[in-house]
Amino acid sequence: MIGLLDEARRLSMFTAYNTNVDAIVYLRGETVQRLIDEFGAEAVKKRMDEYPREINEPLDFVARLVHALKTGKPMAVPLVNEELQGWFDSHFKYDVERMGGQAGIIANLLANLDFSRVIVYSPHLAKRQAELFVPKANLFYPIVEDGRLVLKHPREAYRQNDPVKVNRIFEFRAGTTFRLGDETVTVPFSGRFIVSARFESIRIYTEERLKPFLPEIGLMSDGAILSGYQGIKLRYSDGKDANYYLREAKKDILLLKREKDIKVHLEFASIQNRELRKKVIYNLFPLVDSVGMDESEIAYVLNALGYPELAERIFTYNRIEDTVLGGKILIDEMNLEVLQIHTIYYLMYIAHAGNPLGEDELKSSLELATTLAAARASLGEIRSPEDFKVGLSVPYNERGEYVKLRFEEAKRRLRTREYKIVIIPTRLVKNPVSTVGLGDTISTGAFTSYLALLRRKDAL
Repeated sequence: MIGLLDEARRLSMFTAYNTNVDAIVYLRGETVQRLIDEFGAEAVKKRMDEYPREINEPLDFVARLVHALKTGKPMAVPLVNEELQGWFDSHFKYDVERMGGQAGIIANLLANLDFSRVIVYSPHLAKRQAELFVPKANLFYPIVEDGRLVLKHPREAYRQNDPVKVNRIFEFRAGTTFRLGDETVTVPFSGRFIVSARFESIRIYTEERLKPFLPEIGLMSDGAILSGYQGIKLRYSDGKDANYYLREAKKDILLLKREKDIKVHLEFASIQNRELRKKVIYNLFPLVDSVGMDESEIAYVLNALGYPELAERIFTYNRIEDTVLGGKILIDEMNLEVLQIHTIYYLMYIAHAGNPLGEDELKSSLELATTLAAARASLGEIRSPEDFKVGLSVPYNERGEYVKLRFEEAKRRLRTREYKIVIIPTRLVKNPVSTVGLGDTISTGAFTSYLALLRRKDAL
């Protein structure tokens, strides 16, 4: 498996579009009390009863935060008023600031694994964002100077006035106490409350002056990992809409592939709005070679494709048989080369029978992916290729044999002769240092090792 990672590390990769700053606050009772006292307990309770669905003003935030603390349930609420960024920065000292967003996480991971060259692109690169990229000589950001494509480290390419997307994560612990008027509240469970930035200024696109150089970036790359389309809005105040940005996204993929048919992987993330989800699926899936998602996301996709009963079965029962059936539908209707599904207990590849890789090769790709994720969960972050070995000592989860049994049953019940379908149990870390970016790590490990195995095949 280490040999396969070494082969993958010879690749040059391009990744885009979404990066953000994850600003983390470890909440204490006195911090919550200070917020309640600032607005008054009665005002907070009244706004809690109104249950704002988004954050437009500070009281919306305090009300939803206190609600999350009382129930002990993890929650995420969008912040739509960009002017509130200053209020948050003046009220909280962030304990940790780290890279967020799929493209940013993937770029840092590939750079730390010493891949040959990693080109990362986000249309917004403020200094605060740029400084979260790892200081590696193999990591580049594309810019245009004097009509030519120039690659610089992101820390040398930032733009002073660019907007920055900051997701503020408030980690809370069971047992934390505070007063809400006459009531003493004790937080029942540990969790996190996420204030996710949803600003019009943050968009998913390629700048016009860079667009003509995408074929050149494609020539430099062995593969591309694209993500962040969940950040597109249906409509914008300037008259642009999702259709505009998806048309541009389609052009980007075609331009990347124009001079060399590089493999493109789309990392899918949940899109709550069914209309937008459908637009992303129908516009982009047919243009890419590979898609990665978890089991709830495949249910969302199937629902949008017109299979609500199958989607509901996956949501309700989470049976491997239904996931296999859904995966077959997806690669047939979208003509994908390969679909990768990651869950807490297993990883799965679904491809057509004509895929050049054999089932054992596909399994080895998934093995690398779960080992890489286990190393990240154990360490919190991958900082060098050597860290991969930590994942090798992590055991497979206790449901491994059950997963294999259910998979064999599914293959017997379903027609699978026209497909190559492989499944492996995951290596599961009992007490992970961090779970952030594990899905992105799995997809990155799987896709890059898949490319390495294809290259090995071509060399024979």
